[in-house]
Amino acid sequence: MRHEQANLQTTATVRYRTAMRIKPPAVERPASHWRTILHEVIFEAETTAGRAFDIILLWCILLSVLTVMLDSVSSIRGQYGTILSIMEWFFTILFTGEYILRLISVKRPIRYALSFFGLVDLLAVLPTYLSLVLPGSQYLLTIRVLRLVRVFRIFKLASYVNDANILVAALQASRRKISVFVMTVLTLVVILGSSMYIIEGEEHGFTDIPTSIYWAIVTLTTVGYGDLSPHTPLGKAFASLVMLLGYGIIAVPTGIVTMEISNSAKKIVSTNSCPECSAEGHDYDATHCKYCGAKL
Repeated sequence: MRHEQANLQTTATVRYRTAMRIKPPAVERPASHWRTILHEVIFEAETTAGRAFDIILLWCILLSVLTVMLDSVSSIRGQYGTILSIMEWFFTILFTGEYILRLISVKRPIRYALSFFGLVDLLAVLPTYLSLVLPGSQYLLTIRVLRLVRVFRIFKLASYVNDANILVAALQASRRKISVFVMTVLTLVVILGSSMYIIEGEEHGFTDIPTSIYWAIVTLTTVGYGDLSPHTPLGKAFASLVMLLGYGIIAVPTGIVTMEISNSAKKIVSTNSCPECSAEGHDYDATHCKYCGAKL
């Protein structure tokens, strides 16, 4: 009996091990391994393939912008118009394919499409297609130069990305103060323009209040085009006060933003991109995306 029990136990053990070999424990792997690789190449700058992809992309962006600029010169367009047109369509098709791959590589394509870089990538290809219906719209392709912002991530200039985030945060924090300041300035130029209209009158070029307000804006911002100027002594004295007032007003928004920048806490950010929503600007020790919660 003991031998039979031992044999039964051995047989059960063998069957168990065989079953384990047939059905090994599942290993946690990405749902789409090819999509993960594609995301690393397109969005990440830390890998060799991703860095090479982004550097090639930057050169293509520069060449495409140069092509559009050369095409706007009539003498060059008359001699090399066909070649420039072929190059432009080549870059457009190339960027269109890249845009589609970016949408495929992220798990939330709508979120990426509505992000800043997603909209810029879309606007980088639309003008060429619109030129088939609206001639001349292809010159809007110079917007592709905005895509060069990726150079901060490619060359691991995380400090620049960090400084940019601080500046954006400072502008957001000071938007209410700046809004109040702008409303105050608008009210002030209306008063100053109306006053100058009364002082100088139509005989000296201040034909109406809107024109006088234009003069007040030009003078208050210290631009001074010179196309409209006071002629009476009282008008010149009033203009002098407006000029001096302009120097003080220019310093106000600068001081507001500077104060908010000094109050912003600096954080070191990484160049990693979220595989779900493609968001960037995460902390170096972050394990999850702060925008969608996906694991980094």
